[in-house]
Amino acid sequence: MKIKKLVICGMMTHMCIDTTVRAAKGLEYEITVVEDACATKNLVWNGEIIPADYVQKIYMSSLNGSFANICQAKEVIV
Repeated sequence: MKIKKLVICGMMTHMCIDTTVRAAKGLEYEITVVEDACATKNLVWNGEIIPADYVQKIYMSSLNGSFANICQAKEVIV
């Protein structure tokens, strides 16, 4: 099908989005993640609640540049 670029959105950022982006990068796709079209939830680590907005920011900052271009929906919807 000659697909070279992927635009990724959905849920859960800390699971499916992260895994899909990293796998797609390994397959040499050019990837854009639409940050405000992804969702996550509060996580718990060692009894401490990590708020969803922190989880989202951590995953987006980890993916940005090395694995994907992170953008907002207004940048991809025409």
